[in-house]
Amino acid sequence: MKKRKRFFSSDCYYDTLDTPIGTLFLVFHKNSLIKVAFVKPDMDIGKYKAPLSFIKELQEYFEKGRDEFTQKIEFVSGTEFDRMVWLALKDVPYGETRTYKWLAEKIGKPNASRAVGQSLSRNPLPIILPCHRIIESDGSIGGYSAGVNIKRRLLEMEYYIMLERQGKDE
Repeated sequence: MKKRKRFFSSDCYYDTLDTPIGTLFLVFHKNSLIKVAFVKPDMDIGKYKAPLSFIKELQEYFEKGRDEFTQKIEFVSGTEFDRMVWLALKDVPYGETRTYKWLAEKIGKPNASRAVGQSLSRNPLPIILPCHRIIESDGSIGGYSAGVNIKRRLLEMEYYIMLERQGKDE
């Protein structure tokens, strides 16, 4: 069986970040993030330090509930439809959920809930583009490329950080 050729060059590298949900593998092309993985990516690239500003933003997400990432991202895979779905995830507020149907409607494809789900399974930048916030219309959790337990932990973490914020506001 022929292996698919992937976009990786000498300008690519990875770094790791230990988080409450396990080690994340962050893959960069130059200074743009191109992949967040929950297992070590199967690619022939070296380990190098990620930009500190990006590491800081991810740490703030896990520790304080940072809800916006300002670092540069780059898509090296995915169709135009995929990219439209992935970018629409930025409109799902921190600590909240939306449905696959909502996301399909958001991108102007109201009958594409299943295709949206397939696109989310290919999201190269989970957490940064928060596909874990997309659930089934009946309120069930749905799937997640890193596993439903990770999705549940991310949703619970965001929920409890939101509760903590509300407690400080009172």
